[in-house]
Amino acid sequence: MIVDGALYRRGQRIAEAGPSRDVRRLREAADQDGDFVWVGLHEPRHDELAVVAEIFGLHPLAVEDAVEAHQRPKLEQYDATLFLVLKTLWYVDAEDAVETGEINLFIGSDFVVSVRHGSGSPLSDARHSLEERQAVLDHGPSAVVYAVCDVVVDAYAAVIAELETDVDEVETSVFSDRRTDDSVRIYTLKRELAEVRRAVLPLREPMRRFAAGSAPLIAEQAAPFFRDVSDHLARAAEEVDTLESLLSSAFDGHMARIAVQQNDDMRKISAAIGLAAVPTLIAGVYGMNFDHMPELHWAWGYPFAMVLMIGASLGLFWLFKRSGWL
Repeated sequence: MIVDGALYRRGQRIAEAGPSRDVRRLREAADQDGDFVWVGLHEPRHDELAVVAEIFGLHPLAVEDAVEAHQRPKLEQYDATLFLVLKTLWYVDAEDAVETGEINLFIGSDFVVSVRHGSGSPLSDARHSLEERQAVLDHGPSAVVYAVCDVVVDAYAAVIAELETDVDEVETSVFSDRRTDDSVRIYTLKRELAEVRRAVLPLREPMRRFAAGSAPLIAEQAAPFFRDVSDHLARAAEEVDTLESLLSSAFDGHMARIAVQQNDDMRKISAAIGLAAVPTLIAGVYGMNFDHMPELHWAWGYPFAMVLMIGASLGLFWLFKRSGWL
């Protein structure tokens, strides 16, 4: 469905251009130098996007990608139109999960069509913020591309901050005195980081081109703004690599602690067997019922054997305790 649409002239929204959903009228009203139209759609059906595509002359292959979604971040040129794909991310705290969506931008010399999938990075805030910055909005479609990229990359930073908290919790749990099973959560966090990586890394090349002013239809005056976005994106990529490394170290530490705990368990089991074996040995020798044994006709024979068992067990217990086996 069409969420919003507007005509912009000299850095201002023109209210009299027509209803936001009357795309054809908005397109026809952009008849002055510097005018451009921004139309926003959310999860449109193929027939809905086909109408918009016919008005703006969008390439059918790009339209198909925008409807199907599930594309990797990329920048492609179709005739006189750029097609930019961005992955959106948001964090679901209740599930410790990163959810993904997608924003597709069709960029022309006098229009931008944004197609959003998922509930991440709503563009209404970006639109309102941009409309309050006339100097930026005066750059035309390049300003819209910058605003959308800025919102998406800022969301990456927020998601990574949440994942940092989760990784800190895992590290604390792994190296605590308690017996914990953190392998499942470590694996889950690695999967979530992989989702972030798939959104962040492929986007660096389009941002580099925008920042260098080498992408067609993107104004060179907008390059400093894209350099700021590119810096934030590079920082996000570095933080993802750092979290990956920390999780790998935490997993290695977790496995090492399991090995140490198993060794401790084996020593305790061995000590328990030793404590039981010595009295059993004494009782076995004492109960062999040979005629020629000194204690057979001794009144204190049985008390002596019991004291010997208890004494030997206590001696072994002290020895094991001193060596750390118990």
